Amino acid sequence: MRERLPAVYMVANKRNGTIYTGVTSNLVQRVWQHREGLGGFSKRHDCNTLVWFEIHGTMETAIAREKQIKAGSRAKKLALIEAENPLWRDLWPDILNGSE
Repeated sequence: MRERLPAVYMVANKRNGTIYTGVTSNLVQRVWQHREGLGGFSKRHDCNTLVWFEIHGTMETAIAREKQIKAGSRAKKLALIEAENPLWRDLWPDILNGSE
C-alpha cells in the first residue's frame, strides 16, 4: 500500500471498547501517531489499535465517508469493524506490510 492515500479509519482501546474514527491522507503516519499517544482523544482513551480502515480515491470522498460514519450509531461502527475484522485484530502490521 502506498503511504499517501486518503483513508478513513477506526482505532480502539480494546474489543468493543472506545472507538475513534478519523480521516487522513497518510494512514501509516497517522496510526503511528495514535500508537505513540500523540493527540487528544485517542491519548486520553488509549485508542491505539487500528481495527478498521477504508482507502479512498480522493480526500473529498474520504471526508464524506468519515462524516457518514461519525453520524451513524455506535452499533453501525461496531458492525463495520465486525464485518471486516471480527477478531478485532490490530491491522497495523497489515498497513506496514502493504496488504489491505
